[in-house]
Amino acid sequence: MSEIIRSIRGMNDILPHETPYWQKIEQQLRELLASYGYQEIRFPIVEKTALFSRSIGEVTDIVEKEMYSFADRNGDGLTLRPEGTAGCLRAAIEHGLLQQSQRLWYLGPMFRHERPQKGRYRQFHQLGVETYGFSGPDIDAELILMTAKLWQQLGLSDNVSLQINSLGTVAAREAYKTILVQYYEGCFAQLDEDSQRRLQTNPLRILDSKNPAMQAINQAAPQLIDYLDASSQAAFTQLCHYLDQAGVNYQVTPSLVRGLDYYSQTVFEWVTTQLGAQGTICAGGRYDGLISQLGGKANAAMGFAIGIERLIALLKDSEASAISTQLDAYLVAVGEKAQQEAILFSENLRNKIPSFRLSTHCGGGSFKSQFKQADRSRARWALILGEQEVDNKTIGVKEMNTGQQVEVSWDQLPQYLQSQMDK
Repeated sequence: MSEIIRSIRGMNDILPHETPYWQKIEQQLRELLASYGYQEIRFPIVEKTALFSRSIGEVTDIVEKEMYSFADRNGDGLTLRPEGTAGCLRAAIEHGLLQQSQRLWYLGPMFRHERPQKGRYRQFHQLGVETYGFSGPDIDAELILMTAKLWQQLGLSDNVSLQINSLGTVAAREAYKTILVQYYEGCFAQLDEDSQRRLQTNPLRILDSKNPAMQAINQAAPQLIDYLDASSQAAFTQLCHYLDQAGVNYQVTPSLVRGLDYYSQTVFEWVTTQLGAQGTICAGGRYDGLISQLGGKANAAMGFAIGIERLIALLKDSEASAISTQLDAYLVAVGEKAQQEAILFSENLRNKIPSFRLSTHCGGGSFKSQFKQADRSRARWALILGEQEVDNKTIGVKEMNTGQQVEVSWDQLPQYLQSQMDK
């Protein structure tokens, strides 16, 4: 017997009992984004490696350690997308979408070669939202309010909290880096290995360290928000005002710097304590400098991403997790005449009740074996069609929970089932 081929570690199958959660969230997201006037964009899973090294940053963990990169047959360096912002912006520049303001969204798989653990996978799925051409803090507020509405719609408002910060302009951040480096050089021996390496390449990322041994050192570090330029401070104050007026609770978190080099000014994260170490379910910020960095005309940009796997895990853990996948009915057809009638009978019933979830037994079998399948399906009703029922144009309708059964004519069946569903 041949060896069974299994999935790649960290790249998971989504099985039928899991997909209703995905469908619920995807539908909720599409409806919410449409209500705010956002349009869907789709772009390739594979991009040129240079796109990510130029946008994300050469000295980030993603580019240094985590990307799935390879040379194709022409020798070109290609990469499975590790995030969506760069690819979306590349498409917008290439197709001239930035000649006017844009509100865009996308949904799909991303790839990072990380150590698999709960909430962190090598193939994972993100909902990304990107806006171009909006320079004021009003769009920052809109994106945050949109995510707050999503948690409300999913019944998760009590399970998440909002952290916000401002990274200032590039010039302000460069001046702050000098002060930060001086501080860390004064306690260099106490830094972990990653922080010592980042001190000369990307010192802001030290603030984002998850190493518990670094927390006290980082808390005592100079805070970027105290060194903001005037325009960034004014924008951040206005954002806080919008959130206060909308009744959205938040915490200003000086250590929040995000993991990608292209962010500036507003950054935010929605976090939860229910998923262990992987507590961030939504994160984003402003990245005005990235458009020119990728060859486009300088413009404003702001966006966020939601990790779908983490959101589903949170939904399952909450009281809001009840998602019905139950069939309405399972049709049992016994006898040659009934089996020949069953498929067209079922199709006619679905046409008359479009929302009706009906599974029709196929492949024959005894009444007993078919009824076992009906029971396993956990359908509300078993519809029983035999030779006599076909002759009389009736059907047995059995309530699986109570065992009660009635005979209903074919003509009256849609009306009868609809009346029972409405109860």
